[in-house]
Amino acid sequence: MKQVFAPLAVAMAAMLAANAMAEDIRSGPDVGSFVSPFDVKDCTGPAEGTTLCYRCRYGDRPVIGIFTRTLDDKLVSLLQQVDKSVAAHEDQKLASFVVLLTDDPAGGEKQLKSFAEKNGITNVPLTVFENTKGPEPYKIAADAEVTVSLWVLGTAKANHAFAKDKLDKAGVESVLKDTGKILE
Repeated sequence: MKQVFAPLAVAMAAMLAANAMAEDIRSGPDVGSFVSPFDVKDCTGPAEGTTLCYRCRYGDRPVIGIFTRTLDDKLVSLLQQVDKSVAAHEDQKLASFVVLLTDDPAGGEKQLKSFAEKNGITNVPLTVFENTKGPEPYKIAADAEVTVSLWVLGTAKANHAFAKDKLDKAGVESVLKDTGKILE
C-alpha cells in the first residue's frame, strides 16, 4: 500500500510547491508605498498616439494598473472584467490602464489596437512601455507574466502577480475582490 501512495504523495507535493511558487511571485510596488509616475504610449485610450503618464493623469483616483508581457486569452478575461468594473464604478472614479512591456513598441502598438477591438475593451486604455522590465520603481518581477497593482491616493494597496499561464478565474476574482481596497 505504501508503494502505491508514495509516488502519489510526491507528485501532489510537487504540484502544491509549483502552485505556491506561482502565487509567491512578488511583483509591483510594495503595499503602502508611493506609486511613482512613468510614461507610456497610449494606443487605444483617450490620448491615443501620445506619450503620457497615466499615474499622473489619474492622480489620487482609485486605479488598477495592469502590466503584461503577452496578450492572450487569459488576459482577455481579466481585462473584460476590469473594463466592466471601471464602467460600473464610474461614480467612484475607478480607473485602469494596461501596460504592455515590450522591446518592440511599434509591433506592440498594432497588437494592442487589434486586441482592444477584438475583445471589446473600451474603458481601459491599452499602452506600451519600451522594455520588458517595466518602470524600475514598480519592481515588476522577471517571472511575472502579468502584474496587477491597485492603488488610491498615490499609495499601493494590493498587488497580484501571475507566472506564465497561471492567470485563471480564481486570480481574476481575487483582483476584483481587492478592488474594494481602493474604492471608498
